[in-house]
Amino acid sequence: MEIKFADSFWKSLRSLSIHQTWWYKTYSFFRRDLPYFLENVWYFRKQLWSFRSWDYSFNLEIFSRSLEKTVHTIELYGNEIDETRLKKVEKMKRSIYLIDRIKSENYIDQAELELGKLKNVNWFDRVEDTPEEREHNRRVFNRADEIEKSEWNELWTILRGQDLQEYKRMCESKTPEEMSKNDVWSEWFDGSGLNTWWD
Repeated sequence: MEIKFADSFWKSLRSLSIHQTWWYKTYSFFRRDLPYFLENVWYFRKQLWSFRSWDYSFNLEIFSRSLEKTVHTIELYGNEIDETRLKKVEKMKRSIYLIDRIKSENYIDQAELELGKLKNVNWFDRVEDTPEEREHNRRVFNRADEIEKSEWNELWTILRGQDLQEYKRMCESKTPEEMSKNDVWSEWFDGSGLNTWWD
């Protein structure tokens, strides 16, 4: 058996070789890298201006803003099939929503909507709480903590994604005919998992 290389193979090698030269790297810097850098500085300008290193909310702000751009790109220009791509878009939008909720820290307000306003909260003109008021306030604070914890858990569950071992077990349990009849991945995949948010 004779082995031959197609012309496209030699062209690919030549192209790879050219990409390693100093003049191509200089061209690439001015043609691609610098414009992307300037575009990113402009896009993140508000987050960069207000960023401080002493609080997690600034990190969340930058992450949320980067997800907005990723959502826009994948939703409007993605090459993936709609069935899985739109699931990713939905989970990214949910993550942005949860980050905004976490940053706003209005869990007490939400708990008050469910359980009623806090009682006797004028901290400057303090009057002794009755046992009923203390109990009500405790329930409101506990409910606020529950809401916050559930939203944090939901956010990290979305970012972590599904267990791939579960998918493998599901595939092993199906017959070859069942595997060929339908797209098992599309049925199983729910769009979560930060490591799947690419196109």
